[in-house]
Amino acid sequence: MEQQILSELKEIKKLILLSSKNVLTLEDVCILTNLSKSHIYKLTCKKEIPYWKSNGGKFLLFDKKEIENWLLHTRIKTNAELETDEE
Repeated sequence: MEQQILSELKEIKKLILLSSKNVLTLEDVCILTNLSKSHIYKLTCKKEIPYWKSNGGKFLLFDKKEIENWLLHTRIKTNAELETDEE
């Protein structure tokens, strides 16, 4: 039980730190998007997700607002919105 509480506290700490960051690491983006590292790497290789490379290109960096916008880029209209558009 104590181990579970410690694990949950570590997870809460990660999420609190993530909320205060503007520049994200690959691990941060995985937490934010709930996607795996390998999937994020595939998206960067295909240039389907906005990212930055560090000097020397050793690791990837992501702008939090850009990632949030990317997550919301394909909005589906509601039926009410579609009906309004038809009028």
